[in-house]
Amino acid sequence: MAENVKKDTKAKEETKSPDPSGGRLSRLRFRKRDVPGGLWLKCENCESIIFRKDLEAKGFVCPKCGFHFTLPGDRRIQMTMDEGTWEEMFADLSSLDRLSFTDTVPYSDKVARTVKRTGKKDALICGKGEIHGRPCVMAVLDFTFMGGSMGEVMGEKIALAADLAIQDKLPLVIFTSSGGARMHEGMLSLMQMAKTCAALATLNDVGGFSVCVMANPTTGGVTASFASVCDLTLAEPGALIGFAGPRVISSTLKIELPPGFQRAEFLLGKGQLDAIVTRDELPATLARLIDYGTASWENYAGRGLSSQAAGMKRLAGGEPGEKKEGTSAG
Repeated sequence: MAENVKKDTKAKEETKSPDPSGGRLSRLRFRKRDVPGGLWLKCENCESIIFRKDLEAKGFVCPKCGFHFTLPGDRRIQMTMDEGTWEEMFADLSSLDRLSFTDTVPYSDKVARTVKRTGKKDALICGKGEIHGRPCVMAVLDFTFMGGSMGEVMGEKIALAADLAIQDKLPLVIFTSSGGARMHEGMLSLMQMAKTCAALATLNDVGGFSVCVMANPTTGGVTASFASVCDLTLAEPGALIGFAGPRVISSTLKIELPPGFQRAEFLLGKGQLDAIVTRDELPATLARLIDYGTASWENYAGRGLSSQAAGMKRLAGGEPGEKKEGTSAG
């Protein structure tokens, strides 16, 4: 019996294919290898799986459906500004934890970790440069820094950018991508809504020109303040734009929202946007708009008039209220 078992075992071994590597080849063949993360991304619109390098080559625009992914602030500047012209300003401003706010971790620790990870001190990058040879001041919200949230530093930088545009008589271009006000700073973050709107109103009153480009997503207090009060408001295709989120609005109003609610295309149809511009066309479009807006300084700047009064003067051919020959002062 034992001899028969030995014979069967020997016969099975002889029928096996020889492995000259002594079994090492089979072990190597099935060994798991670590794959680096972040090589593939999923489009949130069409759910296609995209190789990261292909997406970067197309300017972070989905090759299948054209959806515009959120861009880091530095990449936005690189794609918009002429090479070698960008000069960052006010980069040393950093957030303060005035309220000693703590949730799972202290706010100061959260900011410190984000600064270390991103290399930026806050969510707004501001400076001067040229777009197709046209000099301008540009402010870019970086969503990678705490969701592009608006705190004291962002409000101060928008105000400084507007002051710089007035001082140098340059147009102001703003790119927004934000989750809204930074609630770690409480009421101080909400006060930036009034501060930024006042800064842009001052720029407008002296004849300045401003353009805002809303990227995905632009929500909360940013939408409700400086993003919506510029002279021209553009958006990238498919950008989510709104104040509260769709689920919050739907549950509050107890109604079913229209398809595409809060997307750029829906808002364009309702008159809340001036145009939707694809990412590859933005530099040329902004350059053309800057040309249109440059004349505003020549007509209004330095006269100490509000935009409405200056417009009246242009139409009347003199100072508002000034009596012209052959006309009535009333």
